[in-house]
Amino acid sequence: MARSHATRSDDRPHVALIVETSLVSGRRILAGIARYVREAGPWAIYHEPRDLGAAPPGWLNGWEGDGIIARVQNRRIAEAIARAGLPAVDVLGVAQDAIEDAGVPLVHVDDLAAARAAAEHLIERGFRQYGCVAVRGPNWAQKRRDTFARTVEVMGYPCRVIHVSERSRNDASWEQQQDRLSRWIESLPKPAGVLAVSDPQGQRVLEACRRTGVLVPEELAVIGVDDDETICEICDPPLSSVRADHTRVGYEAAKLLDRLMQGRRPPKRPIWTKPTGVTMRRSTDILAVDDDEVVRSLRFIQQHACEGIGVEDVVRHVAASRTSLKRRFRAVLDRSIHDEIVAVRIKRVEQLLSQSFLSLAEIARRTGFPSQNYMGVVFKARRGMSPGKYREEIRG
Repeated sequence: MARSHATRSDDRPHVALIVETSLVSGRRILAGIARYVREAGPWAIYHEPRDLGAAPPGWLNGWEGDGIIARVQNRRIAEAIARAGLPAVDVLGVAQDAIEDAGVPLVHVDDLAAARAAAEHLIERGFRQYGCVAVRGPNWAQKRRDTFARTVEVMGYPCRVIHVSERSRNDASWEQQQDRLSRWIESLPKPAGVLAVSDPQGQRVLEACRRTGVLVPEELAVIGVDDDETICEICDPPLSSVRADHTRVGYEAAKLLDRLMQGRRPPKRPIWTKPTGVTMRRSTDILAVDDDEVVRSLRFIQQHACEGIGVEDVVRHVAASRTSLKRRFRAVLDRSIHDEIVAVRIKRVEQLLSQSFLSLAEIARRTGFPSQNYMGVVFKARRGMSPGKYREEIRG
């Protein structure tokens, strides 16, 4: 329940945002909160620019507000929120034991889904060797690491993992870590696909590749997570990245806090927001396939799958024997030509569901499906839910 406020001059909910502005994920969370407040507010917002590891603001002690949204980095912040005695929502999930003790619900990006999206992107590129650059400590990094490794290993591909420190205290430590990372990169069988569990780690991987002379993406294709455009574009080459939907995290957190401030009970489980896809840049823009006819087939499918093509169209374009091409396609990629056509269409369906307001019938037409119903059947078989349900979950 909110406290009484005899001296307040208005009845708007007073909400503290303990969310850093130093990281793009924090800024996107704030943007999502702002979107909800525009729709359902107004709120009186208490916020100040801060870093992720900063101490809880001094004014929180004794603050006469109504609710808190915070990136709870450690137990100290969790305890400060608990002392405030107000409805609160965590949007980080690092100090889960502490926030559970304080009874604070969590809204966070779905780290498992982000890792699967990265794995699927690299698998589609044709890689058979994999690596993962993980960060020691944070549970989100462990989830991304384990899910990525499990996804590629289920496909029969090995995955080598290296752990690095999230921060270095001095230049010498940084250089030592980069040397160690460089040696690991040199040891990987090539070509290989590598997940860096965050975009800053992706930048480190690309720098280590430059030092060792490993070609990206020809020898090593690298993908990050969060799609921080500034970091991704400053990389050489630009870094591909999974679009983790932090804006949706902020929106859902504000929506949940609104309910809590009205006296409703918190959910029993965390709320996870799905990634909206992969932004492909130069670091993964390659097909790791030696067979020229299979490569030409893949490029033709990527360019024309949504035009309603079939297996025969691919065979005619390549000018190969149908039986031979189908056998070689399966041998190289462990999937059929038809499967690849459908996979490209489904990816496009996901993109249009998350980024447009087109009707399902129009999306079916634009992605090469003969009907909306058939698209729905295929989509549910591949993604475990209907297109309408997917749009509802991804966009709210």
